[in-house]
Amino acid sequence: MNMNPMILMQMQQRMQTFQQDHPKFLPFLNAVKDNALQEGTVFAMKVTTPEGKTLESNIKLTANDIETIRMMTDPANQN
Repeated sequence: MNMNPMILMQMQQRMQTFQQDHPKFLPFLNAVKDNALQEGTVFAMKVTTPEGKTLESNIKLTANDIETIRMMTDPANQN
């Protein structure tokens, strides 16, 4: 599957803007990747809308989940 180079450039620009707007987010994800990707780790997420509505969910990581996350974060290093 080939991606349009213009779309890739737009995505890169968006990621740069996101990193500038939220400088702590990527270091947090890297810390999770480096220290918390193990079976039994619980990922919990809570979202609050501007109106105050909350949505919550969590998952307990399995070996399959970890393999999938590693494949997505480092597609060049797949064996």
